[in-house]
Amino acid sequence: MNYKNICESVCEIARSTGLFIKEERQNAILNIETKGSNDFVTHIDKASERRIVDGLKKLLPEAGFIAEEGTEDVRGDKFNWIIDPIDGTTNFIHGLSPYAVSIALMEDDKMVVGVVYEVGLDECFYSWKGGQAYLNGKVIEVSKAPTVADSLVATGFPYSNFSRMDGFKESLDYFMMNSHGLRRLGSAATDLVYVACGRFESFYEYDLKPWDVAAGAFIVEQAGGKVCDFSKGDNYIFGREIIASNKATFDEFSNAIYKLMVK
Repeated sequence: MNYKNICESVCEIARSTGLFIKEERQNAILNIETKGSNDFVTHIDKASERRIVDGLKKLLPEAGFIAEEGTEDVRGDKFNWIIDPIDGTTNFIHGLSPYAVSIALMEDDKMVVGVVYEVGLDECFYSWKGGQAYLNGKVIEVSKAPTVADSLVATGFPYSNFSRMDGFKESLDYFMMNSHGLRRLGSAATDLVYVACGRFESFYEYDLKPWDVAAGAFIVEQAGGKVCDFSKGDNYIFGREIIASNKATFDEFSNAIYKLMVK
């Protein structure tokens, strides 16, 4: 399996889909549907996912799909694509960046390709098994900030599951007082790749889906970072919670999340 060639082809699919999304956003009246409380989908999400699926089927016909909008829901025996056509749909609806195309390839239970294309800034982040992490052709690495006190921290707000708000609000207080600051961009895939390229030191969020995090988490690891769930385990793709950080602050950061959100 030539993961590099596959990754390069996925980058082309992500970029062309991003161009389609941008053009449709400028020219079309959005048809917005509600999937749940504050959980939206547009006709552009659905059309974009169809384009992605069609392209990926040609690239790797034997692979299955785990896709947000359910265009394809057939699991492969060995390979599965994990797709979010527009990560940050609420931003997209309001004409606000960032929002991103996120595509990952899972072989058995391991990610082997990850691509996140942030549409607004025309930035394509990508990596493949055995390779480095890249942004528009340039190698990227996580930051070398040594402590949480030296860190800029990203998070995301829950939009329907408020069951963990007490601990989450405590975490906001803690990082406001003990880091360079907190940011909430509205696209988990973008938050993760910003950790990968050193714009953020750390990111955490709960109630996420596999398509929100699969590609970005893989890129973080390929860029020298570390990823875990809130209990410091490895169930961050399907476990609906994630921590991503540079290596230097990882233990301090993950311990803080564990004490604030779990213990």
